[in-house]
Amino acid sequence: MATQLRLVRKLLLHVPHRHHKNPISFASCLSLCTDSSTHQEREEQVRKLRILLQQQRTATAENLIKTLILSKTSPFSSPNDLFTLFSVSSPSLKPLFTNMLLSVLSSSKMPVEALQLYSSVRKDGGFPSLASLNLLLECLVTCNRFDKTLELFEDIVDSGFQPDKFTYGKAVQAAVKIGDLKRAREVVDLMKKRGMRPNVFIYNVLIGVLCKEKKMRDAEKLFDEMCKRNLVPTRVTYNMLIDGYCKAAELEKAFGLRQRMKIENVEANLVTFNSLLSGLCKAKRMEEAKKVCQEMEANGFVPDGFTYSILFDGFSRSGDGEGVIALYKEAIGKGARINSYTCSILLNALCKQGKIEKAEEILGKEMENGLVPNDVMFNTIVNGYCRRGDINRAIFTIEQMENRGVRPNCITFNSLIDKFCEIREIDKAEKWVKKMGEKGISPNLETHNTLINGYGRMGLFDRCFQILEEMEYHGMKPNVVSYGSLINCLCKDGKLLEAEIVLRDMEDRGVSPNTQIYNMLIDGTCSVGRIKDAFKFFDEMVESKIAPTLVTYNVLINGLCKKARVMEAEDLLNQIISTGLSPDVITYNSLISGHSSAGNTQECLALYENMKKLGIKPSLKTFHPLIRGCCKEGIVIVEKLFSEMLQLDLSPDLVVYNALIHCYVEHGDLQKALAFHCEMVEQRIHPDKMTYNSLILGHLREGKLSKVEDLVSDMKIKGLNPKADTYNILVKGYCELNNFGEAYIWYRKMFENGFLPSLFICNELTTGLKQEGRLKEAQIISSEMSIKGMDAHIINEDLPAVAKI
Repeated sequence: MATQLRLVRKLLLHVPHRHHKNPISFASCLSLCTDSSTHQEREEQVRKLRILLQQQRTATAENLIKTLILSKTSPFSSPNDLFTLFSVSSPSLKPLFTNMLLSVLSSSKMPVEALQLYSSVRKDGGFPSLASLNLLLECLVTCNRFDKTLELFEDIVDSGFQPDKFTYGKAVQAAVKIGDLKRAREVVDLMKKRGMRPNVFIYNVLIGVLCKEKKMRDAEKLFDEMCKRNLVPTRVTYNMLIDGYCKAAELEKAFGLRQRMKIENVEANLVTFNSLLSGLCKAKRMEEAKKVCQEMEANGFVPDGFTYSILFDGFSRSGDGEGVIALYKEAIGKGARINSYTCSILLNALCKQGKIEKAEEILGKEMENGLVPNDVMFNTIVNGYCRRGDINRAIFTIEQMENRGVRPNCITFNSLIDKFCEIREIDKAEKWVKKMGEKGISPNLETHNTLINGYGRMGLFDRCFQILEEMEYHGMKPNVVSYGSLINCLCKDGKLLEAEIVLRDMEDRGVSPNTQIYNMLIDGTCSVGRIKDAFKFFDEMVESKIAPTLVTYNVLINGLCKKARVMEAEDLLNQIISTGLSPDVITYNSLISGHSSAGNTQECLALYENMKKLGIKPSLKTFHPLIRGCCKEGIVIVEKLFSEMLQLDLSPDLVVYNALIHCYVEHGDLQKALAFHCEMVEQRIHPDKMTYNSLILGHLREGKLSKVEDLVSDMKIKGLNPKADTYNILVKGYCELNNFGEAYIWYRKMFENGFLPSLFICNELTTGLKQEGRLKEAQIISSEMSIKGMDAHIINEDLPAVAKI
């Protein structure tokens, strides 16, 4: 700088101060001197690089290049600037320098500059070495420039250059990262076509993405292919497959691979054990999870925070709150540090089990140990109290949260708002929405969706539409949940036309309906017996390329069965299987119920046996139609079904007891029916009208009329006032006992309570009364039936003229 200033002073001394046409300023002189100095420095740095490369001092040359491209005071404006000057001054060393500069840029994670250099080289007709290109590919993948990785790979291939396995591997990895599995496979196919076998890395990349997508059969094929090519699977390979099997709930296969690891002497690590634990915990197999923990520790691995998080979640899923607490004590006893993530999982596990006070106690202890609480932890406790219904404690927790310097967020307030909507205190929900705004927190999409659902459940649909308008006014676009909540409430309220109008409106606004929305509409139309409309929505979703789910098919099957269209329902069962879905217990329950109502007992039993063969565990609702439908087949089959039900640890409910009592009454075994009645009462299952009707019928058939009177009185005491079905049984029962006088008394009670007997029973009663000479009573019945609009000609035709006067 001193030299430059001396030069500037010297120039200034020779510049006349007056009458000069082009006076030179001090700044201009300084700029000229600086440019000259920079040019000299650029030339000097290039000369140094040339000498280093000529002397083959590559490491020193690389360090100098790195300094020149990273330094803020570098004389070169860009790496491309350096490349251009070096290329002109040393053309013979240009290829070597190109590869070195590209490698340094790639290693320094400068993808933009590296691609610019690559472009310049290609324009000059050159091509970097494969080694430097591979470094560039690695840089692009590391910097998440996956599209650029694939573009570069295609340029390499199109240029006729022969990529190596590393090159192919990076292309496969990039394709996988952008979720383009098809393209990844195309790269592998190209590799094979060019006579190059994929290596372990490439197989691992493909297996990894298939496992993430739960395409375990495809992952298995690649694993088998890899082994057949004598490639040795690594621990990474095994860990990915084990994790995939666990996430796909194929635990036996996961543990089979763990055994194979032992045989192949591939050491497990913490990732292996955590994957196995995660699978077991999700399946609620906690005893086996404990054994895996023991094996893990026996292998010298100490459970980390993630391990404990998995176990806390497992105990929570299993409904074992005490297990969560015991594990926490064990972790503390072993000196384990509970980090924020693990603590959040622990608190969530306890709150799900209703142990919210314990969660608060543990949070307090951890804060004493230096844990800094965050919004997730407090939100978990707020949500726990809201689920319990203790809103005051939830509000108090929010106050504590603020006192601790943790700012509540949308999630905090949404828990309260959702609870107020659930208990139909919508005004309080709105009050808390206002409080959000006062605290500078804008209600989010979930807040508005919660309000829409709350108002919808109360049938206040005008307010729902108003909220949708408010959202759009404030620039918040309603999503599929917004419209779905409204459609669901409209369907449940029987407003199917309005629900379809909302569907069309959401489509017009660019919001595509999903499977759940179509399922709501299909369920709504099926529930009112509009099967044609249900299939209209079904066809519409298929045309829109929205795949029907098992729920979709189950709703349609149930709707068809209720309409006695069982054969069409059976066709849908075949469609379920052909689309790759598996029918479940709900599917079979609907079909069994449909065949039971149609009187197809053998079909019911065949379906029952088939579901057992498929490993589908029958539920209580499976036995409802089975026992009811098989009553006519005899008591033996009913008792067999009941025994199987008990073996499945299914406790009989009111429907089962009613079916059994009715069955035994029909088969003349009143004592057995009474025994089941006593049993259900002991189980604190309250008899209903159907129970009493069966018992009344049984006692009538055995002529135990005083018991019949007692049962009717007991019904009334329990608030089960007899209706038409009970009166019909009483009138018909007394008629069958030829006690037409008592039958007439029950008829009078029936009529006075606003119920009419069936025409058949009227005929039977009037015929009996006539035979006993009680023509007046017969005429009264005839007159009353005529007044009520029943065709009484059958009743009247045999009455003598005197009686008709």
